[in-house]
Amino acid sequence: MQQLPLAVLPVDTASFEGYVAGPNCEVLELIAGDAPPRLLWLWGRTGTGKTHLLQAACAAVGARNGAAAYLDLERPSAPDQLQGYESIDLVCLDALERVSADPAWNRAIFRLLALMQDCGGRLYVTSTAPPSALPFRLPDLRSRLLAGTVHQLRELEEEDRMQVLERRAQRRGLQLPRESAAWLVHHLPRDLRSLCDAFDRLDQAALVAQRRLTVPFLRSVLDSQSARSG
Repeated sequence: MQQLPLAVLPVDTASFEGYVAGPNCEVLELIAGDAPPRLLWLWGRTGTGKTHLLQAACAAVGARNGAAAYLDLERPSAPDQLQGYESIDLVCLDALERVSADPAWNRAIFRLLALMQDCGGRLYVTSTAPPSALPFRLPDLRSRLLAGTVHQLRELEEEDRMQVLERRAQRRGLQLPRESAAWLVHHLPRDLRSLCDAFDRLDQAALVAQRRLTVPFLRSVLDSQSARSG
């Protein structure tokens, strides 16, 4: 069985090994273990690692020659693209809150879930809001999804966020001194998505300037960016 192409390819290859779990160790162990749940709902604030875990789960299925699909529901799409996905080993729907009020999407996801349960596939969904806050138009869909495993992802502490930056630098063959990582987590946004986006821009600036990621260099780049935006 061939792995289906992801709807959105990650900039960096997501893996369970590359996920800094912090307070979310239980969730990581559950998904990466030998008996992952067939139905999983992860929720938490933006930047808590929901997308990384979904894409890592897809990558793990692909590594075993299985078929997996990842859909970013924040991007415009039609619910009929879910047709035929019931035969896939793992389907991941990211940002469920974007379509929870759409009747057509409700029906499509409900149908997919029912068919996947018959076929033995797995369905993972995420949302930024808790399950009780999503305005589903099909009440039975919420009930079906809540019948699975539900976990809230927690934000990482400072030490864990430093580790995220250090691993991101290592994957690109860069050296991020410990003092630089500490300085960044104090001067960049707290949530992981914004933190990593800001680090990527600094990484590009260092590449262009042929400079190391030292605190003085990082400070100069951020001061320059702030002056331009002001």
